[in-house]
Amino acid sequence: MSRVVATARRWIGTPYVHQASVRGAGCDCLGLLRGVWREIVGAEPEDVPPYSRDWSEPEGDERLWRAGRDHLRAKALGDAAPGDVLLFRMREGAVAKHVGFQTETGAVATFIHAYTGHGVIESALTAAWARRVVARFAFPTEIE
Repeated sequence: MSRVVATARRWIGTPYVHQASVRGAGCDCLGLLRGVWREIVGAEPEDVPPYSRDWSEPEGDERLWRAGRDHLRAKALGDAAPGDVLLFRMREGAVAKHVGFQTETGAVATFIHAYTGHGVIESALTAAWARRVVARFAFPTEIE
């Protein structure tokens, strides 16, 4: 099993807390990514400033996509592997600002993410979710 997947699964059950990134205490989707990064890689590569729930939308700034390109390795959307970081656009025309980790591939594809009202959960990567994926990245430890 991918080290990223094993680490992300330890976060399941963490409550959803906007801007937090502490396993067991609370996190949002970015906080989940940040927490898994710290557990596997170490110090975060950049400071994350405070952000609102609608961050980046007024400017149309693809901040998460840019950070993914800066700190992860971009992959083709169809090149799915456990441990990949998935970037989602939650509605057409909006900036991409939801992230999760691919956990299973194939007919029973799944991913782990922090979702408002649910906390950190493992969800089926249904067609409704899959069509929202706009980028896929390899986590640094999965690149070798």
